[in-house]
Amino acid sequence: MASASSIGRDTRVSALLAGAIGAAWVAIHVGGIFFWQWSIATAPLAALLIAVQAWLSTGLFIVAHDCMHGSFAPGRPRLNRIVGTLCLGAYAALSYDALHPKHHAHHDAPGTAHDPDFHPDAPRDPRAWFARFFMGYYTHGQIVRITLAACLYLLLGASILNIVAFWAVPALLALGQLFFFGTFLPHRHDDTPFADHHNARGNALSPLASIATCFHFGTYHHEHHLSPRTPWWRLPSVRTMRR
Repeated sequence: MASASSIGRDTRVSALLAGAIGAAWVAIHVGGIFFWQWSIATAPLAALLIAVQAWLSTGLFIVAHDCMHGSFAPGRPRLNRIVGTLCLGAYAALSYDALHPKHHAHHDAPGTAHDPDFHPDAPRDPRAWFARFFMGYYTHGQIVRITLAACLYLLLGASILNIVAFWAVPALLALGQLFFFGTFLPHRHDDTPFADHHNARGNALSPLASIATCFHFGTYHHEHHLSPRTPWWRLPSVRTMRR
């Protein structure tokens, strides 16, 4: 069992990393939506910022994911819920209360017909699987919340182009990143059998590539299922301890 000091240290590290991800996301979000001026000269920088924002949006989801498992702040469910709600709301107006039970249903029966993140009729087809994944998580309530936020931004002087470029596009790119690296690749069926009932596999990407693709949740996805209360930044240590 982890000591109180180690739990406190992990919470501080998780909070510092989440703060850095959140601060960078807010800077690009506000700067891009309210202050960005488009021109031929600024287009390449805009493309780079959109790509970075997509990665940061993935990071927001991963922080919220840690909150769902209680690993962001162990023993502090209210703080986990607050941080998770803020991260999912900023990322794409998602509901923490709606996603929480779905994600735990995924862990209860990963890679089966009872898994909301899995496509039992197309376990090797990313196209059909992605369509099911998308429809399973995007709701009318989310669309209403996004529309209201966009209307407020417009009233505050933002342009619809900037809202789409610096919020909608990064959110959609992050969705694809989360699905492909964090769901499809780890749980897809192929000719190699899964190691156990978790029906999950990892990969051998370098630490930097692992963070770049999905904050360790692609590379160490099996480790996550073995130890779901381990925060994302400590997942490599789970593999090391198993060797």
